[in-house]
Amino acid sequence: MAVQQDMRRAEIQRETKETAISVAVNVDGTGIADIATGIGFFDHMLDQLARHSLIDMTIRAKGDTHIDDHHTVEDTGIAIGQALAKALGSRAGVTRYASIDLAMDETMTKAAIDLSGRPYLVWNVTFPSEKIGTFDTELVKEFFHALAQNAGITLHILNHYGANSHHIAETCFKAVARSLRAAAEIDPRQEGRVPSTKGMLA
Repeated sequence: MAVQQDMRRAEIQRETKETAISVAVNVDGTGIADIATGIGFFDHMLDQLARHSLIDMTIRAKGDTHIDDHHTVEDTGIAIGQALAKALGSRAGVTRYASIDLAMDETMTKAAIDLSGRPYLVWNVTFPSEKIGTFDTELVKEFFHALAQNAGITLHILNHYGANSHHIAETCFKAVARSLRAAAEIDPRQEGRVPSTKGMLA
């Protein structure tokens, strides 16, 4: 039975004492991004994630940024991950695995992904500066950890080299986006089967 791609949509609402997040995704979109988190650099990175994964994303986030950006970034990662997991469903018919080495100016970063249902992040990225503008570079890892845990994906990110923190962060988001796009694509040879000898990805 063929997978109906127009069904791979989901919405998530997440509210805590620290943040209020709403996320809507369409895995089979065209990369349309409508994003407002109150954190300019983070919005820029999420826009890259949507554009290069071709996943439509509508994201609204309000958080305690008067303290810092941590809760907003982490909780947005949680909500996007939950929305992706919901949209992918049983993951029947997906390609499942993908990886890319992505270049941007002096920087190159690898991302490899398995839509395994088993959350895991391997992070081998260092930044030459602690901040990009006012954004803490350590929050890039926090975002991807939250995303992987809640989407149920195995995600490896390796920065080969780079001198500019903005470029390093951007290649992480773009490489993950491109890998996610390829892994989530419907494989016509799967004919709707779950790509696992277990018969399930969970």
